[in-house]
Order: sequence, then C-alpha cells, then structure tokens
Amino acid sequence: MDRIGKLASQKAVVIFSESSCCMSHAIKRLFYEQGVSPAVHELDEDSRGKEMEWALMRLGCNPAVPAVFIGGKFVGSANTVMTLHLNGSLKKMLKDAGAMWL
Repeated sequence: MDRIGKLASQKAVVIFSESSCCMSHAIKRLFYEQGVSPAVHELDEDSRGKEMEWALMRLGCNPAVPAVFIGGKFVGSANTVMTLHLNGSLKKMLKDAGAMWL
C-alpha cells in the first residue's frame, strides 16, 4: 500500500494498468487526448505487480486496473473516470492538479 501511495503522488496523473487490458488502453488514450501525460505503471511488467494489484483492490478498485490517481488521490477505475469525463468534471480535476492548463 505504501508503494501505491508513493507512486501515485509522483505526478499529477498516475494510472496503474496492465498492458493487455483494453479498458486500461482506453483510459490511457482518454488522458493522452486531453493533452495529459500520465505516469503509467504496468502491473504485468512489474516484479511487484501482483502485490500492487491486491493493494489497489483493497482501496476499492475492482477490477484492479485501470486505477487512476489525480493529484495523489484515488479517483477510481474506468467507470468512474468515464463518468467524470462525460459530466465535465474530469477537466476541472486535471486543471486543479496541474495536469493541464487550458
């Protein structure tokens, strides 16, 4: 859990992902298209990936990926992020966190 917190606070937007997950790909694409350059941690490519996956699930992220942190705070997974995007509040969160300027 400490590792998740440490990694999540390293950049304005952090995504915990798996390279083969289509929803992870869609969420990463969403941020890139917003002009945001998130830190992406691919759990399936990390030696401690399973441990981090369990920690994310304990945070309430089920499935564990994609898990999105903005401004060091856990936002949620794909459903939550897409809801925030569709209702317009994701952009404000990204601006407040310093991830985008427009």
